[in-house]
Amino acid sequence: MLKTIREDIQCVLERDPAARHWLEVLVCYPGLHAIWLHRIAHRLWNMRLKLLARLISHAARFLTGIEIHPAARIGPRCFIDHGMGVVIGETAEIGADVTLYHGVTLGGVSLEPGKRHPTIEDGVVIGAGAKVLGAITVGRNSRIGANAVVVKDVEPDMVVVGIPGKPVKRQEPEPSAHRPDLRHDVLPDVVAERLDRILARLDEVERAIHQNGHARRDDDDTASIQADTYDLYVMDYTI
Repeated sequence: MLKTIREDIQCVLERDPAARHWLEVLVCYPGLHAIWLHRIAHRLWNMRLKLLARLISHAARFLTGIEIHPAARIGPRCFIDHGMGVVIGETAEIGADVTLYHGVTLGGVSLEPGKRHPTIEDGVVIGAGAKVLGAITVGRNSRIGANAVVVKDVEPDMVVVGIPGKPVKRQEPEPSAHRPDLRHDVLPDVVAERLDRILARLDEVERAIHQNGHARRDDDDTASIQADTYDLYVMDYTI
């Protein structure tokens, strides 16, 4: 128990440069409090004390602004930074060393019983306001950009941006488990890149049309000169 608490505090100190001291983390980080209360609620849920588990998760939501269903499975060293507005659904599964920012939703898209929430593998970072919806899997060490909406599986080591989320293969080296990839300022602009490719292709097409137009005019001028020469030749012969 104490080892787990130390790990939780240490992961905050590693991932948040604003965290200066273990005591500050212990008393001032609602994301940490939400995780600890969830562990209690999750244990009670597995003991079939489901109403009590829901009451604890409801109290945690009131105290921290973070809503985690007691049936959700959360791995070690999960860090919820800031945390306000985070929602984690009943059948969600979160691996080790995952980082979530405020406004993140791990939600469902179906009313059918069974698995309907995402599975987040180890080392994933999900930016502020992102929505990961449905019984999909986000592969290890992937990064979900702020406000992205992800509704399809994501392979490992991808960066996902946009609505709906568009995955791009990670270009940077694989992040360390102790220092996850937090470079939100270098996310690819997938839409802009595709528009640039379309515009470049249009430029190529316009140049080709322009060149063909010149070639046709040259051919027309040559044909006209040949026709005029033939007419003069016929006239001279007639005279």
